[in-house]
Amino acid sequence: MKYWLLKSEPETYSWDSFVKEGISVWDGVRNFQARNYLREMKVADQVLFYHSGKQKQVMGTCTVTKEHYPEPGQDSNQWVVVEVTPVKPLPKPVSLKSMKEEPRLGNLALFRHTRLSVVPLTFEEYKSIFELGNSCKL
Repeated sequence: MKYWLLKSEPETYSWDSFVKEGISVWDGVRNFQARNYLREMKVADQVLFYHSGKQKQVMGTCTVTKEHYPEPGQDSNQWVVVEVTPVKPLPKPVSLKSMKEEPRLGNLALFRHTRLSVVPLTFEEYKSIFELGNSCKL
């Protein structure tokens, strides 16, 4: 199992919209590295849903429910999508500021690859963010 962080601007696609839909096709990724990460995702991989833009905070957890396939409406197989399903909101959203202050998250890919909408996490990073948002151990 792998761990990931998916970013979305809440004005475009929010956590609340995601929960209301119940499942989402993660589409529109137009960066080759982010696309490659989508291709690595497997069913049951664990994902954190992050609001980028003005909010900059992890809102909840979700899981990959369908592995990558060609993005519908594209003429080539260059771009792919995955399907994700919400699991639960974090009781306390985890801000970018609090993640930067957490020593266990010093190497977080989110800090280095700020423009990617899909970034990998280690289990320890996932666990640390989860614990910050739940005020309990995973």
